[in-house]
Amino acid sequence: MTAQRKVLITAAAMLTTIATVGALAGCGSSSSQSSSGTPTITILVAKNSNQAKMSTMPWAKQLAKDAKVNIKWQEVSDDAWNQQKNPSLAGGSVADISLRAYGPGDADQFPGTFLDLNKYMNKLPNVKAFFKQQPDAMKLTRAPKGEIYILPSSRGKAYRGSGQNMMINKVWLKKLGLKVPTTWDEFTKVLTAFKNDDPNGNGKHDEIPMNIRKLNTSGFGWYDPFLLMNSTGIATGFNKGPSAQGIYVQNGKVKNFLISPKLRQVVNYYYELGQKGLIPKDWSTKADDAYYADQSNDGKTAKVGVIFGWSLADFGNLRNQYEAMPVPSAPGVSASKTVWDGSSNEFENNKLAVSAHTKNLNAVLRVVNLLYSEKYSVQQFVGSFGSLVTPKGNHTYQVDAAKTDKLTKANQFPGLSDRLAGWIPNDVTIKGDTNASDIEEVNRVFDKQEKNYNHTTDFMPDYVRMDASDSTAASNISTPMMNFCMQKLGKWMTKGGADADWNTYVSQMKKLGIDKFTSLWQKWYDTYVK
Repeated sequence: MTAQRKVLITAAAMLTTIATVGALAGCGSSSSQSSSGTPTITILVAKNSNQAKMSTMPWAKQLAKDAKVNIKWQEVSDDAWNQQKNPSLAGGSVADISLRAYGPGDADQFPGTFLDLNKYMNKLPNVKAFFKQQPDAMKLTRAPKGEIYILPSSRGKAYRGSGQNMMINKVWLKKLGLKVPTTWDEFTKVLTAFKNDDPNGNGKHDEIPMNIRKLNTSGFGWYDPFLLMNSTGIATGFNKGPSAQGIYVQNGKVKNFLISPKLRQVVNYYYELGQKGLIPKDWSTKADDAYYADQSNDGKTAKVGVIFGWSLADFGNLRNQYEAMPVPSAPGVSASKTVWDGSSNEFENNKLAVSAHTKNLNAVLRVVNLLYSEKYSVQQFVGSFGSLVTPKGNHTYQVDAAKTDKLTKANQFPGLSDRLAGWIPNDVTIKGDTNASDIEEVNRVFDKQEKNYNHTTDFMPDYVRMDASDSTAASNISTPMMNFCMQKLGKWMTKGGADADWNTYVSQMKKLGIDKFTSLWQKWYDTYVK
């Protein structure tokens, strides 16, 4: 996994260990007036460990000047914030502005804590323009009655793909006289050749035909083996949302694949691959670092044939040996019914919140509006204008990728990357954004499969969310249900027995409340979509 990619992907495996800058006991709204009359506001930002301090970012200093405010930055690491967020909410102690600290669910759980920004759109023309161009982004955070307590962000159209990609070693295929497989039968034959025919040419049987990531105990997520559900015609959305707990939609009907025979079909296929030595024996216990190390290789000899991952950058110096491949169809599923993960990396819903008790509202709104301007959105995302980023005119910007990469490796990334509270409009082009180039390169392979289904009637849109009461009810069901389910899946994939255990498993899942869980999502799907 590349250093830059660690900035871009928000996942539990990437919790950081940097120290909190500033005492969060004092992170509440502390707006004041200086002796010169310039208002002082607090901005808290939850950051990744490889990002530079806000005090070193020129754009952050210029932002204060343009908004005619003094800014007290409060910086906190992800792992520290995970521990301190709920106490801050319970105590009503939130900063004037918080970046990537709270989500819509927090606003639901703690009413009266955050400002309803929908009432101030006349003072937020940049946010208003964002929502006009990207109405789906607005839906991500807007409550059923129209309140908007949390603003979303957009990294731009280049990030519309899922970031969940299936990739294969094309050099190995060519050497063995094989083509990209389109069915599970063809896929098994390819993996068998990868195992037996020494495609990396080193005279050893050290190839890993398919490298799969261990299961998460709480559900499905990044680079999950169960992306193969798409082979069966069920579209996943593993980046975010209830697909992580098996929720999917067909013709407007919300269902759960955790009790679908298609899940058993995928489980049995993985057991078959394991029995044939086509996936690692220790896949279910392998730490993420070891998993990533296998596919990034030693820089000389490829070790892995197929993975689910972010982009070809996952393979390090040997990226040119690989290409993206459409997911092969399961038995009985036609190519026209085979789909791909419908997640998107373009929008996120947890980017900016304003305290309902801020003392300098107009000053705060000026800052918010500037953050969502093109000028500050680009700089938040990739770094300050100057030696690192050069405006070229006509909404085009050039990033010095070599300098940025060097700073990233030194844990000094000069911006907020995916943590930006801003909007990259459709007409903006950022040259040198290697992450965007990487994801666009692989995403196009899945265009056809993504068009094999309707992303509203056959997929749970990202903007569908429950109210506080139903969210709590769903969580109370989900935790024991997923603990039971994931243990069973891991056992079946390694030791078999899914067919014999299936009816008992389904019965237990129903006792644990899967039908109620699914019906709650149907209720809120209908609320937002129908």
